[in-house]
Amino acid sequence: MGEPGVSYLIQDAGRKILFDVGYSDVFIKNAQKMNIHFRDLDYLVISHGHLDHTWGLSYLISYYTEASIEKIDGAKPTVIAHPYSFLAKKIKGLKQIGSIISQEELNKHFKIKLSKEPLWLTERLVFLGEIERKNDFEAKNPIGKVVKDDFEEDDYLIDDSALAYRSAKGLVIITGCSHSGICNIVEYAKKICRDDRIIDIVGGFHLLNPEKKQLEGTLKYLEKIKPREVHACHCTDLKSKIALSRVTNHKEVGVGQILEYK
Repeated sequence: MGEPGVSYLIQDAGRKILFDVGYSDVFIKNAQKMNIHFRDLDYLVISHGHLDHTWGLSYLISYYTEASIEKIDGAKPTVIAHPYSFLAKKIKGLKQIGSIISQEELNKHFKIKLSKEPLWLTERLVFLGEIERKNDFEAKNPIGKVVKDDFEEDDYLIDDSALAYRSAKGLVIITGCSHSGICNIVEYAKKICRDDRIIDIVGGFHLLNPEKKQLEGTLKYLEKIKPREVHACHCTDLKSKIALSRVTNHKEVGVGQILEYK
């Protein structure tokens, strides 16, 4: 089943990492259909705090609680995220578009490690932390408000992060929404991993009816770095995918797909 959210299961060096949990329990149902269970996860990584990436948390908590009640052996993962990921977020007409599970509540169920700095989850896989934003065409417009302590401010999604995998042939960038800017993310991954070769970019590109300057800047950048493949999916509209296909080897991606890198 599909929904307008993302969730990836990543396996490397004997470690299992769940990256985002979508809107609902769909990620659990899809895993069951693929004969995958989550009782041996090492890490649960949250790309950022928006509802389409975090609202599945309540179902994951239920999943582990039920396993405990039924005395099914297993271990819970450590949650990795940016320190702002569980702040309340709102937008006109909606009082909560962030995680409905607070950091305080999450702490009752999981170990949590929040970091602005990159965290290596395996020798090859890194959580990038807070992404440097250096270009002039991405991440320029806020989405609603973020609530910090007793005040609100424009939300530029500073918590938006991604993963990077160092394969023998180059980097694989795995994103949630890319509110930080897909080009900013790739540049930061290159810096952290000390590798300029990009073999794939998988995930959301945050290109939903983008401004002309953003789309043109993104196309120019991708044409320059020449990734071997691109798997743009979540929050990337058809017009943008068509444009991406003109400058990259754009591949389709969907529920249940398995990608392998060495």
